[in-house]
Amino acid sequence: RVVVKDSGELSVFSFLQPTAAALKGAIQLGIGYAVGNLSSKPDRDVLMQDFSVVESVFLPSEGSNLTPAHHFPDFRLKTYAPLAFRYFRELFGIKPDDYLYSICNEPLIELSNPGASSSWFYLTSDDEFIIKTVQHKEAEFLQKLLPGYYMNLNQNPRTLLPKFYGLYCIQCGGVTIRVVVMNNVLPRAMKMHYKYDLKGSSYKRRASRKERVKPCPTFKDLDFQEMHEGLHFDLDTYNALMKTLQRDCRVLESFKIMDYSLLLGIHVLDRKPLVRGNRCDSRKGQKVLYSTALESIQGNVKDPEPVADDDTLGGIPAKHKDESLLIFLGIIDILQSYRFIKKVEHSWKALVHDGDTVSVHRPNFYADRFLKFMGSTVFKKIHPLRGTSSKRKRNSLHASKSASQEILSPQTDKKDEKKAQSMENLDGNCKLKLIFQQILFEDRRASSSTIALDEPLPSLSRSLSDTELDVYLV
Repeated sequence: RVVVKDSGELSVFSFLQPTAAALKGAIQLGIGYAVGNLSSKPDRDVLMQDFSVVESVFLPSEGSNLTPAHHFPDFRLKTYAPLAFRYFRELFGIKPDDYLYSICNEPLIELSNPGASSSWFYLTSDDEFIIKTVQHKEAEFLQKLLPGYYMNLNQNPRTLLPKFYGLYCIQCGGVTIRVVVMNNVLPRAMKMHYKYDLKGSSYKRRASRKERVKPCPTFKDLDFQEMHEGLHFDLDTYNALMKTLQRDCRVLESFKIMDYSLLLGIHVLDRKPLVRGNRCDSRKGQKVLYSTALESIQGNVKDPEPVADDDTLGGIPAKHKDESLLIFLGIIDILQSYRFIKKVEHSWKALVHDGDTVSVHRPNFYADRFLKFMGSTVFKKIHPLRGTSSKRKRNSLHASKSASQEILSPQTDKKDEKKAQSMENLDGNCKLKLIFQQILFEDRRASSSTIALDEPLPSLSRSLSDTELDVYLV
């Protein structure tokens, strides 16, 4: 504060930074203005230059010919790739009115951040969207990823990767923050009895003492191995889940992205929730397409049975020992690229610890280790039990076969000649059948090698050059 005495009067000028409430209000107002301004632009196909567009506008508190008056400090709004993000929202069935209502209708809910980053997290009151602050380099990296991200969503809207709905920058009172709007992985309406941040590594992958005393702590890899013996799924669900993870990891590997995590929430159905989350009466499940965990995995997976006095909110059914579970999950923190700084970080960590166990690693090694940990330690198949019915079936077949042989034995002498002739024809048919089988097997091998999930997607890997993706983070 600066106090100036002039003609016996005191004038006070404040140079304080804007409060957290003012910043939240500026974010809501800025996104509302950007989406409303975009509605006047006609729909058209997304062009390559649309991904690099940045629109800027100044919003004074007294208003202007283009902007409304407001009660917050003057601020400048930058909107990144507005047409591209409008297409992403339309792809997931998000209408502009619903988007504005979710973000701007009620105050944002501030969430705690258990990670090592200094990001702030805000949740919309209807549980639909997460607003996360990102660093300048992360925002720049995301904008360079948009063409490949666009291609991936067109080919595969069912994904566990973050779904980005908007990227904005707010400059207010000397403070600059960049925020990205994403899908919400863990709905507040469902009590999460366990929550994990999993990377597939073991070096320092244990929740801190400060984190453990929280009402709903976020545990890590070593904690999971001590507290759970794996989550069991039926065969179809396990295959669909792992297929989705494999595809997503190969996409991230093609962009040289590493150090991402799997955010995992576990709701125990047999256990009464200690604290019920706030839930709007008018809200019946998430409105955004492909936003729930069950919708995000590949394959035809049956919806779980509804829970008494509640619904499943798109959770994936699973088992742990004798407990019935609902699983909520998604891949987070994908804006870390394996550039020079990360290479140096991995090198010095490897000097004091096993290099293969630290989280920072080459993208291909990181993806393989991540998938191996998820597919063998975290997620497991429920093997069907072999009951006595199958044994009885085999015994009954054996008995009927022996009985038929006894009945037909007197007639075998009369059919020896026909049998000999049929055997000759059978030999020829068998040889022909083996030839066809060998041809089909070779064709299948050739075709499967072109679409194997373990290979990077060629279209995505060619979408951006290595130099374009080399954005250095600090």
